[in-house]
Amino acid sequence: MTLCLGWMACKGPGKKESSVQKLPSTYSAAFNQSVEHTLNTYYQLTEAFVNWDTTNVVKIAKELFSKIDSLPVNEIKVSDQRKAGVSLMEAKNDLNVIMLNSSIVDKRHGLNGLTEHLFDFINTAHYDHSRIFLQQCPMAFNDEEPGVWLSAADSIRNPYLGLHHPRYGKAMLDCGENKSSNDYSSKETR
Repeated sequence: MTLCLGWMACKGPGKKESSVQKLPSTYSAAFNQSVEHTLNTYYQLTEAFVNWDTTNVVKIAKELFSKIDSLPVNEIKVSDQRKAGVSLMEAKNDLNVIMLNSSIVDKRHGLNGLTEHLFDFINTAHYDHSRIFLQQCPMAFNDEEPGVWLSAADSIRNPYLGLHHPRYGKAMLDCGENKSSNDYSSKETR
């Protein structure tokens, strides 16, 4: 577990090489491809946050908005479709926060909400094509409030503190920990 305390540099185990784990999926190739393209765009968004590149953040957020709009939720178990749809609607609201606010702190709050809603969607859908990690920085906001993001790898690349933090520079880039994942060991039928 990685520990971050205020101004102190983040100390934790060395970075692990990790590849995306492909699991046999209960979804169609089209569904998996749509979710994968959406997640890849999301990962580009978090990397733009790592780089403190707000221009690219807005550009990628617009692209992600349209990809979320085109996710084929009709393949999700009927009893879960409404909840999945609500999670996606809330994710689009979070993208509006990212696109419409000029403050990087406000944009990061949008990222935090977006992450929570996308992870809710992933879990509601019981998405099983690839492993997705929910990661958390314990000091994302005001050095005391946590913020979360998704990653295809278990290694940490913190979009809240990133490479150009005014106080820490790039020293906190690997500050954070894996909180959860969508690693389902049993398949559900839809």
